[in-house]
Amino acid sequence: MQDGIPPAPDDSALANAARAGDIGAYETLVRRYQDLALRTAYVVVGDASEAEDAVQDAFMKAYHALPRFRPDAPFRPWLLRIVANEARNRRKARARRDGLALRAAETRSAGQVILTPDEAALLAEQRAALLRALDGLTVADRLAVAYRYFFDLSEAEMSEALGIARGTVKSRLSRALGRLRETVVRERDGEDRRRDDRTSGAAGSADGRPGDG
Repeated sequence: MQDGIPPAPDDSALANAARAGDIGAYETLVRRYQDLALRTAYVVVGDASEAEDAVQDAFMKAYHALPRFRPDAPFRPWLLRIVANEARNRRKARARRDGLALRAAETRSAGQVILTPDEAALLAEQRAALLRALDGLTVADRLAVAYRYFFDLSEAEMSEALGIARGTVKSRLSRALGRLRETVVRERDGEDRRRDDRTSGAAGSADGRPGDG
């Protein structure tokens, strides 16, 4: 306790209270993980509205699954596994496949950097290339990258959330990063060629060649 304020109850205490019928305890867990659950669902479905629906259904399913929750298990990866499964089901049910637009983790920079128009355009190109590359990965690989580098899950939490052995987490992540890197390089090389073509075309126009007629 600090400055007379009691510490917030941990996930285990809240989950056990919720299992015993304390609705308020579960509501606290929902508020605590609402944003993380939404971003996880968004990684899978790539659509804000569908992600919100998936999260609502996932929280409902998690509540009804509380009697099966192991008291000694971490709550966060258990919940994220339910969220990801619900989002997968929604993705499979969709008739079309949307392009992934990954919601970035909240910016935690201390100050805001003012970019020139050219720098902003370059940053936008790089971000778009990364999103296209992520969209090319399987759902499992996208979740592995997002859990580790956007949501800061530990290796043990990733194992629980992905439903794989802890020893498999590193190989799954390494494989996903390798595929992501290859795609980003291809995207970058293609953009470089397109930029060179535009530059060459502009230079040709500037030569002052007389037009037809």
